[in-house]
Amino acid sequence: MIVYFTIVIFIAVVIWFIGLQNAKADWGGPSVNWLDGWTRLICRYIHRLPEQKIALPETGPAIVVANHVSGVDPLLLISASTRPLRFLIAREEYERPIVHWLFKKAGCIPVDRTGRPEQALRQALRALQQGEIIALFPHGKIHLDSDPPRKIKGGVGRLASWSSAPVFPVRIDGVTAQGKVFTAPFVPSRVQLTMSPALHCSTETMLQCLQDISSAIETPAGIKKN
Repeated sequence: MIVYFTIVIFIAVVIWFIGLQNAKADWGGPSVNWLDGWTRLICRYIHRLPEQKIALPETGPAIVVANHVSGVDPLLLISASTRPLRFLIAREEYERPIVHWLFKKAGCIPVDRTGRPEQALRQALRALQQGEIIALFPHGKIHLDSDPPRKIKGGVGRLASWSSAPVFPVRIDGVTAQGKVFTAPFVPSRVQLTMSPALHCSTETMLQCLQDISSAIETPAGIKKN
């Protein structure tokens, strides 16, 4: 029994150490930073994610938005960033057993889509005012190119105009397990991220800003809308 226990402890320490060695962002200490490292390893070796980074500012607030095709999408965005990302996530997902501790550690912000979603926006705004980075999928759920058109949520425009934070649109292509959530991170892919220039939204340019975001994250790489 002691031998097996020792082996388990040894394996856990090795996993923790490898994660810390490959971590690039500081999420608040070793207890969570090791997961950053493993996220990057998964995306690099399982999903063949190229060495490319979102052009985020070194300090100060920013908003990252992307199309949402699978459960691996947050991992891809984390891997393309050198700063921690605070994701807006549906409350029912945030409160799932087993993974709830992880979402909480990562600073995810739960959104009550059936009750008071404005609370999540206010929390996200406070985070932006404190110089953090908010990440969200403005379609509100997984939405594939083959699905009927879905209008993006206006919350991203409000956050951007209230905080004056730049918006960085990212288009995700190449995920093999599209439409899947929990299995997607472990199905090999050859992913490509297409990053558009930062957008700046104001109350006056809200509609145009949302249209620009929609165009950037919905248009497949290499295809331009008329």
